[in-house]
Amino acid sequence: MREAEIRAAALERFARHGYEATTMADIGTAVGMRGPSLYKHVRSKQDLLASVIHATMTALLRDHDAAVSGVDDPVERLRRAVDAHVRFHARHRVEAFVGNRELRSLTEPGRSEILGLRATYQQRFHTLIADGVQRGAFRVTDPLLASYALLDLGMGVAVWFREGSGPTENEVAWAQVEFALRLVGAG
Repeated sequence: MREAEIRAAALERFARHGYEATTMADIGTAVGMRGPSLYKHVRSKQDLLASVIHATMTALLRDHDAAVSGVDDPVERLRRAVDAHVRFHARHRVEAFVGNRELRSLTEPGRSEILGLRATYQQRFHTLIADGVQRGAFRVTDPLLASYALLDLGMGVAVWFREGSGPTENEVAWAQVEFALRLVGAG
């Protein structure tokens, strides 16, 4: 329980001030303990950053897998994958922001692990699109570039989407799915 509270405080501070400007004392103050006391719960600020980004990536992979599980039709798989991707970024804007901005602050071995998870996630979209092309459901010349474009659709949502201001999450997800289907030449 305490570790989750510490991770949440670290996430908030990394988002607001950046990893480099955040100290363990800042995180400690946020959870009502002295900075040195944090080391009873976490090994380092670097481990906190890696755990925050790791949790975000594993949740993103889990949501993707749940969305496409048991679906064979390439169009429906893409529809569900993009919907899950967009909704994740609308609901977890701070996590996405920190995960993208602070990737540069990760050191080894955490950096390689996170880059591996990101590559796995991107590969799932690439494979999905390539399968759709092979099965005649999509008309796109470069499934790899299309996968990058689709990922950017969702990641951009984390930058500009605000609940209660502008389009709703449903409207954004539906529109992004339609953009994605057009991008790959579905239908």
